[in-house]
Amino acid sequence: MGKLLKNKKVLLPVVVLVALLGAWKMVFAKPAEPKHKIEGEVYVLPKEFLVNLADGRYAKVSVALVLAPGVHAAAGGGHGGSSPPEGYGPLPQEAVVRDVIVDQLTQAADSDLIDREARHRLKKRIARAIEHESDVKVEEVLFTDVTVQ
Repeated sequence: MGKLLKNKKVLLPVVVLVALLGAWKMVFAKPAEPKHKIEGEVYVLPKEFLVNLADGRYAKVSVALVLAPGVHAAAGGGHGGSSPPEGYGPLPQEAVVRDVIVDQLTQAADSDLIDREARHRLKKRIARAIEHESDVKVEEVLFTDVTVQ
């Protein structure tokens, strides 16, 4: 019986200490910062692309860009301070970006847009071409809508 009483005397302070540490952590510890799945701004090109594909079919594609962190579409339009032409948004060098996308899409076959893996390769190729041909820093290209006929 004496040994049981001695174990309770040791166990009780340990339980109290663990409870106090848990309460302290819940009250005073900083909450973990949520990790964002997308770090940059998502810019949706305002006008879809209607292009002839390399194999004679055509496609209608809506495109969005995940801009690199710190890169933003200019609020003033990026076209000399005036509002951009109809169908264009505030992204500086948007005409160059659209030209690159058209060039890449017209070189593609219907299977490049229909097949998931081929579509991902095409989006990476477009992102590299935008970085090479313009000053726009792109993390990823997104196809928000795709129609092939």
